[in-house]
Amino acid sequence: MLVGAQLRRLREAAGISIHAAGYEIRGSHSKISRIELGRVGFKERDVADLLTLYGVTDEDVRGPLLELAEQANAPGWWQPYGDIVPGWFEPYLGLEQGADVIRVYEVQFVPALLQTEDYARALIRATYPEAPEDEIDRRVELRTRRAGILERPSPARLWAVLDEAALRRMVGGPETMRAQIRHLIEAAERPHVSLQVLPFSSGGHAAECGPVTLLRFAEPELPDVVYLEQLASALYPDKPADIIRYRDVMNRLGVQAEPPTATRAFLERLLA
Repeated sequence: MLVGAQLRRLREAAGISIHAAGYEIRGSHSKISRIELGRVGFKERDVADLLTLYGVTDEDVRGPLLELAEQANAPGWWQPYGDIVPGWFEPYLGLEQGADVIRVYEVQFVPALLQTEDYARALIRATYPEAPEDEIDRRVELRTRRAGILERPSPARLWAVLDEAALRRMVGGPETMRAQIRHLIEAAERPHVSLQVLPFSSGGHAAECGPVTLLRFAEPELPDVVYLEQLASALYPDKPADIIRYRDVMNRLGVQAEPPTATRAFLERLLA
């Protein structure tokens, strides 16, 4: 996405159309659009050709961007799980790992980044009842490894709003739920995690459409990414108006939910 955003900025500064750019790399204008949105990979040769077309000849500018393009093509840590990761979900893994802020609203379940291993196992087993045990183990491992972004030296910031239903839905039995709630209490104490509960008493709310994830990146030229997961696919609304609307929904949920300072007391009552 970062490479694509910089290529778009350079193309627009040079006054070159996406049709002309596509012709230069023997592709279509839609390919250029997908590259600039970070939706597809790219050949380093194509990036070099585009930089030349855009008049970028200074090696101090070309070099770092070409190096970034090489890094972008390097396989992520999740590649060994390719047999169990659907094609529509793989782009999200990369986006999640690179995000600076992750905002989540969940209706039915605890967000994946905050799930205990036993809770995740129970959910995955319910989702894939026919899967052999070794596949379940690998799916659990993948989910728990994703949470590493909250443990690294410069962790991602997580702001999660949980519907009360997600906390009351019994997953894996009472012991699993008790451990999960204790885990949420501990997570809520971390300075980079903000956890809020949207209680039943709040009535109707802004996100009646279902779960929403909004990713924000440290690089100012990158737009926010909206991710809407479905049963067998996912949507990435990328029109500026759509992104603004979902951002507004998340902001309103943050106001309508109980404040983060009330989360521990709510979870302790639920635990009792």
